[in-house]
Amino acid sequence: MSGESKVSYRLVCLTALLAVALTGVYRSTAQDLDAQNRAARIPGQRVFDSNCAGCHGLDGRGGDKGIDIVDKLADHTDAKLRGIIAKGIAGTSMPAFPELNPQQVRNIIGYLRSLQGRSGAHDLPGDAVRGKTIFFGAAGCSNCHTLAGNGGFLGPDLSSYGTNASVTAIRDAITRRDRVEPAGYRSAVVTTAHGDRVEGVVRNEDNFSIQFLAKDGTFHFFQRADIQKVENPGHSLMPSDYGDRLSATDLNDLVSYIIKSASSASATTPENPWE
Repeated sequence: MSGESKVSYRLVCLTALLAVALTGVYRSTAQDLDAQNRAARIPGQRVFDSNCAGCHGLDGRGGDKGIDIVDKLADHTDAKLRGIIAKGIAGTSMPAFPELNPQQVRNIIGYLRSLQGRSGAHDLPGDAVRGKTIFFGAAGCSNCHTLAGNGGFLGPDLSSYGTNASVTAIRDAITRRDRVEPAGYRSAVVTTAHGDRVEGVVRNEDNFSIQFLAKDGTFHFFQRADIQKVENPGHSLMPSDYGDRLSATDLNDLVSYIIKSASSASATTPENPWE
């Protein structure tokens, strides 16, 4: 073989080896991305398979007992889907699932959105940087809620709240006037045997005691025998006038900050329900 032929042969071999290597890299990257996408759906898929697939099918396309919820419910908002899951649909075979906690419901909806081809990164509706100043300033959210490791503890930790919730769902949760308080954050006023009144939230309780977090941040462990009464104040501690206090721009910026913070914290911060 001549010198020129040897050079050509080596170039052909190197080109072939490079093609094989690049193919392997491409396949590995594609497999990694596919694995990440599957992993992101696992929490919702597990709850969906346990509670929904029996009637609606593993792919959500319907079965002998339930409708196709991928196409027929595509235009339903997250709030409407939450209502259906929580209360069922009267006059149909769709039952209520009150035993599912808020995070499980969000996971189901997130998985359904992935089946509908609507999963993925959020398009932020506003300025997340300005939203941070609203969260820790004008809106006073940080007085009760923790986000990205900063804030209060009177309300649920919101560090991962925006991971699966839609822009509309988060905005609705902020501006809603009639709230259903989650377990562990029920508003109450405790009057002790000595007549002292303490307002805050019931974090846990049993037949003998109440674990209570006061509005000033102090934690109390009350024995039932030392309490005169526990009253429901008739309203959530979370303000119900954000729709009036905050402009549309303020709300969009606040929602953007919640979503952006969740996207960076979801890998390390456990998810907790807003309500």
